[in-house]
Amino acid sequence: MADVFDDETEQTVSIQEFLQNAEDEELEADLVLGGDEGKECTYNNGYMKRQAVFSCLTCVPDGNAGVCTACSLSCHDGHEIVELWTKRNFRCDCGNLKFGEFYCKLFASKDPENSENAYNQTFKGSYCTCGRPYPDPEAEEQVEMIQCCICEDWFHENHLGLESSDEIPRDEDGEPVYEDFICQACAKICSFLTLYPPIIWAPVRQCDATQNSSKEGTVSAGVHSACASSLKLENGTTSFDPPEMDTANQNAVSSTKCILSVDLRMATSTLEKIKPMFLSKNWRELLCRCETCVEFYTRSGISFLIDKEDSIAEYEKMATQKRQEKLQQQEGAELDFLNKLGHVAKIEILSGINDMKTELQSFMESADSSKTITSADVRQVFENLAKKRQRLL
Repeated sequence: MADVFDDETEQTVSIQEFLQNAEDEELEADLVLGGDEGKECTYNNGYMKRQAVFSCLTCVPDGNAGVCTACSLSCHDGHEIVELWTKRNFRCDCGNLKFGEFYCKLFASKDPENSENAYNQTFKGSYCTCGRPYPDPEAEEQVEMIQCCICEDWFHENHLGLESSDEIPRDEDGEPVYEDFICQACAKICSFLTLYPPIIWAPVRQCDATQNSSKEGTVSAGVHSACASSLKLENGTTSFDPPEMDTANQNAVSSTKCILSVDLRMATSTLEKIKPMFLSKNWRELLCRCETCVEFYTRSGISFLIDKEDSIAEYEKMATQKRQEKLQQQEGAELDFLNKLGHVAKIEILSGINDMKTELQSFMESADSSKTITSADVRQVFENLAKKRQRLL
């Protein structure tokens, strides 16, 4: 047994790596949770435009219910929880009729059900056209997944309906350059997007230009910017003028004039093959807001596309702002606490902070950069600090 322990090596990381990892994890959590600290149930906020949602399979095995962050922590701790990232137009189900005799600890007085909530297979922990869980316990290697901005399901890159994963818009480092993705099934609902100019499509590095050359006026809903040079309807060529912008709020405004000069209720684009769509940054701002198009969006169940606050990019932007405000409040509270202290106590704290900085700097300068920092090294730093303080007393 002793030989086994002798062969084991202690897992160690540098201080810089530890602090950076902690910062990255905290930032990622804030972006997903939208700045929600998980202290109060969000039920009273109604159907929120976007929030982090969780499914408890312990309480609702059928996977047709979702709970907010606070309820996942307070009411379902230790349960089998599926993390769903974010969902649009959702209201917390915790403790309603779907949960049987289980009551919400944070807000017990709830309607029997939330009729406007939408559920899909992700609430059961199944994803993609293959219906597999993530991570997949039977997979030798986990394949990257992409979320559709329409149905909000997640899809494996090799199950998108593409001939090759090279068709996914990426930069030279392999990082995605698209803002939103629309899956193959939802692309049928959104085929009207092929009437817009190439500016709405995320650029790809490689493109098979022969894909659309067999028929004049046909557009593959891939849709590659290099391929979508000519966008036509059966009744003629479209014209395009970007929507007028509200400069104060940076939102496209409604108009009586259709920027496509086409009635989407009557027009049909001639698509040779429906493929998934990869949209460029701020593509939603280019969508027409005329009365006819808005009516079409509503009838098709996609009116959220012209709501700026619906996008993940806007959600993360607001989450980042909340995070910065929270950090500023923490700094302000710390400064206020320090200012309330007496002169002697204030000097003691500032002196202690300065000693810590000096000791850490001394350690980092003397440490061998080729070696990792161990727990013994950290203990030695604090022992040195303690000895220094004892000498000063």
